[in-house]
Amino acid sequence: MAFLISMLAPVFIEVAYAESAFDEAAPSSVLIVPVVNHSLDVDAPNYMLSTLTIPLAERGYYVFPVNTTKIVLEQEGFYEPDMVHAEDPVALAALFGADAILYVTINRWDAQYIVLSTQVTVDFSYRMVSSAGQEIWTANKTMQYTPERNNSSGSPLADLLASVIIAAIDNAAPKYMPLTEKANDAVFRKGYQKIPTGPYFGKKH
Repeated sequence: MAFLISMLAPVFIEVAYAESAFDEAAPSSVLIVPVVNHSLDVDAPNYMLSTLTIPLAERGYYVFPVNTTKIVLEQEGFYEPDMVHAEDPVALAALFGADAILYVTINRWDAQYIVLSTQVTVDFSYRMVSSAGQEIWTANKTMQYTPERNNSSGSPLADLLASVIIAAIDNAAPKYMPLTEKANDAVFRKGYQKIPTGPYFGKKH
């Protein structure tokens, strides 16, 4: 019995940046600080953090290693992401010598069991601030997916059982990472107001 996992169209996306402010800041390096988590999944911030470096680096920016960043911040007394996000961005940027700081907040990261199916939803807010403390880019992205059966076995009972099994598997291990990667790709690299390319774009290191 064949099944097809189909991606639903993005529910909501909003991206914006002040072109003149971004151009004036002209960042070449980006500091990604720990992710603020408003979901119930305690592992969500680390999963999210692990997906941010590559798309930013591919846009042409030097990205400070996220694990090293976390260690340094903890040594400075910043143990909670909320504390980091509330800190003066000018001071944070100066601590690392970064040109810009990327702040990410997880608004939703959940899976809901709905009529023999599991719907997974992620919702993120992104904000980039220059070393001078000026906001130069923001984005919000929501994505969902739900599994859909591609073919029927011809047996309603077998189809029902298969739907229950698929939903149970998806509920036990929701596919958050593919959605997260697609969300990052959409806001960083696609669309009319994607992040402008950095000085290292197209260059091999």
